[in-house]
Amino acid sequence: MRGLALLLAALALTLPAAATAKVRTGPSGVAFYKPPAHLGGAKSHGSLIWGRKQTGAGTLAPAAYNDLVLYRSAGVDGKPIAVSGAVAVPRGKPPKGGWPILTWAHGTTGIADVCAPTRAPVAVSYVRRDLGDFLKAGFAVVSTDYQGLGTPGTHMYLVGREEGRSVLDIVRAARQLDPRLGKRVVIAGHSQGGHAALWAAALAPKWTPELDLEGTIAYAPASHIETQARILIGLSARTPGLTALSALIFRGIDAANPSLHLSNLLTPQAAALYPQTLTQCLGKLSQQSEFGSLSPADLFRAGVPLEPAFKLLGESDPEHLKIHAPLYIAQGSADNTVIPGFTDQLDSALAAAGTKIDYKKYAGVDHGGIVTAAHQDTLAWARALLR
Repeated sequence: MRGLALLLAALALTLPAAATAKVRTGPSGVAFYKPPAHLGGAKSHGSLIWGRKQTGAGTLAPAAYNDLVLYRSAGVDGKPIAVSGAVAVPRGKPPKGGWPILTWAHGTTGIADVCAPTRAPVAVSYVRRDLGDFLKAGFAVVSTDYQGLGTPGTHMYLVGREEGRSVLDIVRAARQLDPRLGKRVVIAGHSQGGHAALWAAALAPKWTPELDLEGTIAYAPASHIETQARILIGLSARTPGLTALSALIFRGIDAANPSLHLSNLLTPQAAALYPQTLTQCLGKLSQQSEFGSLSPADLFRAGVPLEPAFKLLGESDPEHLKIHAPLYIAQGSADNTVIPGFTDQLDSALAAAGTKIDYKKYAGVDHGGIVTAAHQDTLAWARALLR
């Protein structure tokens, strides 16, 4: 009998926590992303709505299990909203205090629901092996789709506060799913996700005060959004992807601030394409049949009032943030999407505000390659935080 008891105890350490029996099982397919009518009050942010087993290309192979989750966060108006994401838990026995958590913020996929990484995992396949290494190193890995991306509402692209909340609230939800997850957290993200990660780091002390934020990794984080938006609308050259990216930037701030009525300021050509930002992902939007046929300067009619939009974009610039936990910034020198000079300025601004920063540039590395190029350095840095 004693041998049987020891065997059962050992099995308990390798299986999902018993708390999963208390979690409501969400429906299959796209119905998973449609939340119940009543989400509770604003103070319930981070609480789990439901979950279910995740299968297919989006899973992390080294995990003991992968689950999809639907959880509560708070929208721009402070009211509760539903956000989707994924949770992957390491194999083996958790350390004292529970598994540390890496909360991952993904790069730009688009604004349409079909672009959510848990629904279109190919969009973030380039980081799957690197995230798997964090699992092998003993981190539970949680990854948000962001508010409005896959779930009801319009995704507020590059609106820092809402993205940061999504990144933090999935940690709370994951800890409800599996109590073996601890309080020690590392935030990481790439591009749009680097921007979201910085915002999450700044929000964490007040938004999720029960968590112990050990540090943040930002790979080529988007910054100087207002500055770049002002530059973009003056560019008359047709560059694949640039006009589509510009359209997403303005659609995101438009969703957060409907009083801007930006759709009324578009050129006829851009107005005809604008609804497709809600149905197609970045790759498709960049094609010649879509926004690829226009230059950024073709988006808005001449002389229309864009200053209110620029000002609001500036409010999401991460260079104004106060981040108290350590920060690692990785930037490729050959990045043509997130300009290295802007990241240099971001580093200087955050350091001047008191953030402890390890900033490393990777020679010859472009925007898409920075996560893998910096992976061994950032993994070692994250592991050192936990010693």
